[in-house]
Amino acid sequence: MTDFPKFLTDGYKRFKTETYEQNKDVYQRLAVYGQTPRVLVVGCSDSRVDPKIIFGAESGELFTVRNVANLVPPYETDGAYHGVSAALEYGIMHLEIQHVVVLGHVGCGGIKAMMDPKTELREDMTFISNWVMMMSEQRDQVLADMPDATPQEHVAELEHRSIEASLGNLRTFPFVQKKMEDGLLYLHGAYYNLHSGSLFVLNQETKKFEQL
Repeated sequence: MTDFPKFLTDGYKRFKTETYEQNKDVYQRLAVYGQTPRVLVVGCSDSRVDPKIIFGAESGELFTVRNVANLVPPYETDGAYHGVSAALEYGIMHLEIQHVVVLGHVGCGGIKAMMDPKTELREDMTFISNWVMMMSEQRDQVLADMPDATPQEHVAELEHRSIEASLGNLRTFPFVQKKMEDGLLYLHGAYYNLHSGSLFVLNQETKKFEQL
């Protein structure tokens, strides 16, 4: 274990002696009775965007799925590996999650990769290129709608539209549709600005992100 990062060891010791010991009853209850989160967050793998920190949540309050560019793929039954879909199914069907939040953010590297035409040509990063290209239709639409915009403006717009597209993909899952029809599940889009710490929530009627 000599090569285990020291800052992780130190961090764990702080957690164990401070956070854990001061909230031992909470952790024991979670261990014995399991988790009962009400919210599932689809967030980005970006180390700067931690849903638990952003939402001020405690352990056991958020069921979190994180991937490159906080994407939700469409419903598929091809028998392949579908990690995001499996997490959605577990959270919604087993944990009976009431709210799903797709959380995007400013300066997303995955979104930048979508906007870079070289991404699809890279043979050394095929997993990333295949993953982010699920939003190629949205990317092409952004370029068509904003021909005079800067690359930064294109990225920002695609960050927003990919959240909306992921919400649309969520609705293709039969169990999501059924829960929504029964009034047991609600979908939300949110967008975090790292520079200001501001959070914007998608108004699904106006299609605009409104600051909290």
